[in-house]
Amino acid sequence: MTIVQLTEALDEFAGARDWGQFHSPKNLAMALSVEVAEIVELFQWIKEEDSHSLAPEKLADLKDEIGDVMIYLTNLAHKFDINPLEAAAEKLEKNKKKYPAALVRGKSAKYTEYGGR
Repeated sequence: MTIVQLTEALDEFAGARDWGQFHSPKNLAMALSVEVAEIVELFQWIKEEDSHSLAPEKLADLKDEIGDVMIYLTNLAHKFDINPLEAAAEKLEKNKKKYPAALVRGKSAKYTEYGGR
């Protein structure tokens, strides 16, 4: 499914339920935040090494929450005529300039800590 197809399916889904009235940018951003927090909750209190391989039930929950995040993110982007895939590609290019591999390889520092832009 493409972003365009997903956006159309989400519009149809919300339209059939008359939910568009609730999908203000503010509400979508808040809902997105809640869904991201639900992802964080799945990893809360587990050991760092255990976060790399989840039990099947937890993995299924993660998949559902990622789906929720994608839905709200796509809906929010659509409100402003932003293609999230294009936005991510553009941001990746900016990050390549902010975080040159030769300067940051193996480091987790923010770009301001090593003299980047």
